[in-house]
Amino acid sequence: MKGKMAIIGDGDGVLVFRAAGMDAFRAERADEAVQLLKKLATDYQVIFVTDVLAEQMREEIAAYDGAAYPIVLAVPSASGGNGYGAAMLRNYSERALGMDILPRKEK
Repeated sequence: MKGKMAIIGDGDGVLVFRAAGMDAFRAERADEAVQLLKKLATDYQVIFVTDVLAEQMREEIAAYDGAAYPIVLAVPSASGGNGYGAAMLRNYSERALGMDILPRKEK
């Protein structure tokens, strides 16, 4: 399992991640993504999930919060993000460091 990374996402945009050495898995619906996550969790250290799917599978992703691996992170999809991945990263950094270190967008 050393250093293995994967991405689960909707659409063909996830295939771009193969160029970075990641295994890419396509899921159009959250229930498909949940099944893939469960299957991949035993073989991968880091699993990225596009944020639209990740938002719909919060509870399933939260189940991995206390485990050393896999680390499950939300990322924007090729069609753009909904902000869930950034909020998730902000929450993780606040929990780990005790403060918000990420810049906020000016309105």
